[in-house]
Amino acid sequence: MRMTINNTVGQVLFGLLIYFCIIPMSIGQSTTSNDFKKTVITRDFISEGVAVADLNKDGLMDIVAGYYWFEAPSWTRHEMAPSRTFNPWKEYCESFLNLGMDVNLDGWDDVVIIDYPGKPGFWFENPKNKSGVWKKHIIADGMGISNESPGFVDIDGDGRLDILCGDVDKKQIVWLQAPLNPGDTEWKRFPISTENVPGTEKFSHGIGLGDVNNDGLDDVVITEGWFEGKADKKAGNWKFHAANLGEPCSHMQVMDVNNDGKNDVVSSSAHALGVWWHEQHDGQNFNTHLISSTTSQTHSTIMADINGDGKKELITGKRYLAHNGNDAGDSDAPILLYIEFTPEKAPYFQEYIIDHDSGAGLNIVVEDMNKDKKPDIVIANKNGVFLFENKMGM
Repeated sequence: MRMTINNTVGQVLFGLLIYFCIIPMSIGQSTTSNDFKKTVITRDFISEGVAVADLNKDGLMDIVAGYYWFEAPSWTRHEMAPSRTFNPWKEYCESFLNLGMDVNLDGWDDVVIIDYPGKPGFWFENPKNKSGVWKKHIIADGMGISNESPGFVDIDGDGRLDILCGDVDKKQIVWLQAPLNPGDTEWKRFPISTENVPGTEKFSHGIGLGDVNNDGLDDVVITEGWFEGKADKKAGNWKFHAANLGEPCSHMQVMDVNNDGKNDVVSSSAHALGVWWHEQHDGQNFNTHLISSTTSQTHSTIMADINGDGKKELITGKRYLAHNGNDAGDSDAPILLYIEFTPEKAPYFQEYIIDHDSGAGLNIVVEDMNKDKKPDIVIANKNGVFLFENKMGM
């Protein structure tokens, strides 16, 4: 049976209950609920980003968190480059978002790391099962990546994930194209905006990709509005439409929440409380509606069909100790949850709690890790690294 929360009183009572009843799991221990089997990969704070990839080409998906990778199926820990464990109450790590992909098209999965905001991103080249430190390559000639929720999205439709982000130096919204030819190591930079636009400060919050105006072309959304997509993705100066798309948030999702034929925007608060949907009226005017106030610091979201109903759900969770315990509610129970959308009937959504002692970091991965044809969830944050194997009857 899925755990649901339907009213404010229930949310408060449930939050108090789990806050005082959390019993931390030991490393490697698994627990099984009706819907997900939880495995603690590590309780160390080593990354706020996470990725999966078959790094040793044994046919099994491994888990990446920062400069470390955990070898399936026993989750043996390996180091790609010198690193350490960080103090979640005092420090930030050097790895905010992670991605596993074959960057240089040599047949071996590599690891992409988005560093602390404002610093250049980079990727570690897979040494093909050879020992030693993995070779580090800077992404896009050292451009500082801004906006705390860069997107790993396929901008140009070539089947390879690109990076959607801000350029902290030129204050532009840009996308970084993954290398297209074997042996290439550098990502190409394509601006979509002029310089000095919103959403590009070092610690800006909120960016996403989707078709806002239903013209068949993906647009880029930020909290201050949206940039109208062009057929030529490499053409700059996308038209900007100013709009109020809510408070500072994490990854922004574009979808028709209420089935009125107009795409809306779904976002979640990065450092305060709230998951919202912003109802579109005419491309300029949006009304904001609250979806959830179950947990704060929902600093990452991803859309995936995890319950097998043919529709995508929104997965999010609390970024535990986001500011090292200095925010209101910063150390509350680290909840992981998903939201099912029901556009055919109001209130258009239903929330389900997955876990109350994990949370989420700055990106979430959904992948079939155990080859049972069900999408599983992998997260990393200051609370550790966790795998949730999907046990729902799909």
